[in-house]
Amino acid sequence: MTKITDHIKAANGKPIFSIEVIPPIKGDNLKNLLDNIEPLMEFKPPFVDVTYHREEYIERPLPDGTIQKIVTRKRPGTVGICSAIMHRFGVDPVPHVLCGGFSREETEDFLIDLHYLGIDNALVLRGDPAKPFSTFKAKENGYTYASELVEQVANMNRGIYLHEEDTPLASSNFCIGVAAYPEKHFEAADHDIDFHYLRHKIDKGADYIVTQMFFDNQKYFDFVERCRHAGITVPIIPGLKPISTRKQLQILPKLFHLHLPDDLVKAIEACENDQQARQVGIEWSIQQCRELIAHEAPVLHFYTMGKADNIMKIAREVF
Repeated sequence: MTKITDHIKAANGKPIFSIEVIPPIKGDNLKNLLDNIEPLMEFKPPFVDVTYHREEYIERPLPDGTIQKIVTRKRPGTVGICSAIMHRFGVDPVPHVLCGGFSREETEDFLIDLHYLGIDNALVLRGDPAKPFSTFKAKENGYTYASELVEQVANMNRGIYLHEEDTPLASSNFCIGVAAYPEKHFEAADHDIDFHYLRHKIDKGADYIVTQMFFDNQKYFDFVERCRHAGITVPIIPGLKPISTRKQLQILPKLFHLHLPDDLVKAIEACENDQQARQVGIEWSIQQCRELIAHEAPVLHFYTMGKADNIMKIAREVF
């Protein structure tokens, strides 16, 4: 296994292609996911991110009129998918590790499993609130902030485990990624507070940053410049997603709290159907990628959302 930071160094300034995939819904066939991303191996991604999805809460009415509250995980299997990707494609998987839904002890066990599998990269995130709730709440004896989870992973890299603080143990070797928001996390009161929390994650041991998707490259350029002026020197990977339907003009800003440039909005609104909108999204993303490469972005990281055909068209023009 190779660390993400080492992949970037080995590229010697040449942009790297990478993707993020989502585990299939429980009961679906993993083969469909693997077959879908296999064509993207043409572009030699050195790593593939695999998301993790915390528990959800659903209510089911019972015959007696009471409500049964059920805890379920609709997209389990992150570790198994990482192993399948590693062995089928020979690329490094990057599992997401969440605060939400885990206790500290469960997190340690999860990280140990990854370590035993030889997985040396992890993207450490706070995660979203459990559905259907709108406010994030840590699990009992879990973490509220991603910086706390970064510290736990960094401690394991130093051979420090929970409840064994005085006994040096074998060290893990995780390369720790964290998320950042060029347009500010929606829960942060302002950019300064958002940047403070990012800096805290770096100080705790994060090795690289992956951004939320954006459609205006200037947002990314300004964010990178601010990081560099603040002394944050770790690689900053831009996250990208081409628009593929007209409905996403409403969905993406609401769901991800991001800005869509006026020119992009007008071009999508002028489309008569989703096929035309998809082509506009591809062309916009190609121009984004070319500009990012010209500004020496280390990686172009695509959020595939389980689809690969539009990413294929973009990659063939760019790589």
